[in-house]
Amino acid sequence: MPTVAGPRAHAVSVLTIAFLVAFVAAVVALIAADVFYTHPAAMLEVLGSREVRFAIFLSLVTSAASLVLVIGFSIPVGYALSRYRFPGSAVLDAVVDLPIVLPPVVIGVSLLVFFRTWLGQFIESVPGLQFVYTPQGIVLCQFMVSASYGIRGAKSAFDGVDRRLEHLALTLGCTHGRAFRMVALPMARNGLAAAAVMAWARAVGVFGPLMIFAGTVRMKTEVMPTTIFLELSIGRIEPALAVAMLMLVIAMVALTLIHWLGSRNRWWGP
Repeated sequence: MPTVAGPRAHAVSVLTIAFLVAFVAAVVALIAADVFYTHPAAMLEVLGSREVRFAIFLSLVTSAASLVLVIGFSIPVGYALSRYRFPGSAVLDAVVDLPIVLPPVVIGVSLLVFFRTWLGQFIESVPGLQFVYTPQGIVLCQFMVSASYGIRGAKSAFDGVDRRLEHLALTLGCTHGRAFRMVALPMARNGLAAAAVMAWARAVGVFGPLMIFAGTVRMKTEVMPTTIFLELSIGRIEPALAVAMLMLVIAMVALTLIHWLGSRNRWWGP
């Protein structure tokens, strides 16, 4: 019986793996520097302060609210981009992706300018819809920055669902809405969940637009990224590092969950 050759080292494999190891080593070195710079007791003391606890709470509340909005838009928009072709669809695809490639600070400037127009001022005049320098503005910034990630992830999830199964459901008497609810959504659930986690993690880390549009007022519009900036601006690196380490943990948990959902979808199917 002929033997099957296993993987052998060659120039390309050695070179690419060397780059992989170098990059991973750089990331690990940065994390290690953060970990060994301070002590757990000092970090816990910082995270227990009133201002930092408020920033953490506001980050979690606003990011959860923005996630609800992202999910509400990502599923229908992602499905439309995945299933339908119409004149100008390529342009719409590009517009959806625009917030991903734009510097986030541009989104903050654009929001501030929009709310100086007559339409923005009319929206601000409605009770409960004040956005400039308010917590509601934080949610709006987070949504505008993270929605594209959710939509793109939802489109990829629906792209992975065989359209013939939806067509089969239609031939068996299902309406388009029922086929969407009973076939497309369940089969895309892992991809949709991963997209939601990615969008939420991106929302938690928004910084630039908040500085411009929502401000950094203590105990009012201060979230974790702006806390890091405020603490560093007065030379307090330990509190800034404590919050940064917390955000690092959140990012690691989010990425682990995304990869776990992706592996489930790859090995066991939707």
